[in-house]
Amino acid sequence: MGRMKARAVQTGQRMAPRADQAKVAAAQRFEDARYWAAPRLRSAAHGFEQQVAPMVSSMLTRAARKIEPTPMRARRWPMLVLMTGVAVGAMGYMFYRRNAQQWTEHMKESASDATRWVGDRADRAAESAERMADKADETSRKMS
Repeated sequence: MGRMKARAVQTGQRMAPRADQAKVAAAQRFEDARYWAAPRLRSAAHGFEQQVAPMVSSMLTRAARKIEPTPMRARRWPMLVLMTGVAVGAMGYMFYRRNAQQWTEHMKESASDATRWVGDRADRAAESAERMADKADETSRKMS
């Protein structure tokens, strides 16, 4: 039992550098993902500001012009247009927030998958090293 414990400790000491390397590799991959994602988020925000926001602003400006009070008669439909514009703007904002949240969740899942994959690889490498050590011990016993 003592020999098995000693061999397990020895194998653990041999595998420690590989585990550290796997940890560093996972951290680097996560950092790379952040470098990849940041410009895309910036681009998406810029696109929203350049494309969607001006359209909503224009629609609201037109609605404001239409609902300005007229001296002769008042109409109800300009208020309806204004409310529709506000509703469309609110929906656009909600879609933007939902997509940003989905993207964040996807990135968390991707990072989790990468971490799990690296951990599995490290476990398989440790098992393979242990098998090789056992075979080497067995071969050396046979030879002596």
